[in-house]
Amino acid sequence: MTRDGQRVRGRSRRRGTDDSPGAGWVGPQPGEATGPLLRAVGLTRVYGQDESVVWAVDGVDLDVPAGQALAVTGPSGCGKSTLLQLLGGLDRPTEGEVWLGGRRVDDLGERALARLRRRTVGFVFQAYHLMDELTAAENVELPALLAGASPRTARNRAAELLDQVGLADRARHLPSELSGGQRQRVAIARALVNEPLVVLADEPTGNLDSAATLDILRLFGELRAAGQTLVMVTHDERVAATADRVVSLRDGAVADDTRLHGNDGGTGHGHGSSTGLGSLLSWED
Repeated sequence: MTRDGQRVRGRSRRRGTDDSPGAGWVGPQPGEATGPLLRAVGLTRVYGQDESVVWAVDGVDLDVPAGQALAVTGPSGCGKSTLLQLLGGLDRPTEGEVWLGGRRVDDLGERALARLRRRTVGFVFQAYHLMDELTAAENVELPALLAGASPRTARNRAAELLDQVGLADRARHLPSELSGGQRQRVAIARALVNEPLVVLADEPTGNLDSAATLDILRLFGELRAAGQTLVMVTHDERVAATADRVVSLRDGAVADDTRLHGNDGGTGHGHGSSTGLGSLLSWED
């Protein structure tokens, strides 16, 4: 439905089946123009119907260049987390499109979309979402194994990342043996293990005290300096201040778009460049 109660007329879009071309979706090839790394076009998510309808996301247009750190802010209930879930393929839009690396992804089949999430998107959640029965190292290794890495490669990559986030000495600890800040650092390492095109972080400091928040801010600052493309949903002004750009939502729509540091992306980070996107975004069934 529309804002005045009319029925939503979705664009003609055929969701890929696992046997359709979408299931074998191939990203842009070296030298092919790709535009923004991540793009939302008329993105809309509606829940309920009739008098109970909720416009969680309302016609959002958003371009995120490679290498840009974007913070999404706004009051509770304005649609920030829903937008992030749509961008990362965790939810389907009612209307509109999501593009990643020059290819439309919202109409992929479920299996192809799951491969996309594993291989090209890293997620960081407020509640960490670590596997309680796995050690820190095993939590970081798991997405790499699911993406097809050998046990040795996954183990080495996890060790490297845990060292980078300052947790090499906690690799064999269970989440219950770690502080909140340490658990979130494990979650960040896990998000990076498959060298994603983009990291999506939903309130990454929401459950942390001030000291742990500063640790996470330092990590995000390092990622930004390295050119990792980031989209962060936050209420925390300190987190937003680390971004290149801040987009504010209100009632599901973009209310403001401010550039803080003048970075339009294109920092030279390999994950976001057009060269190499084909190998990162292609797979076989």
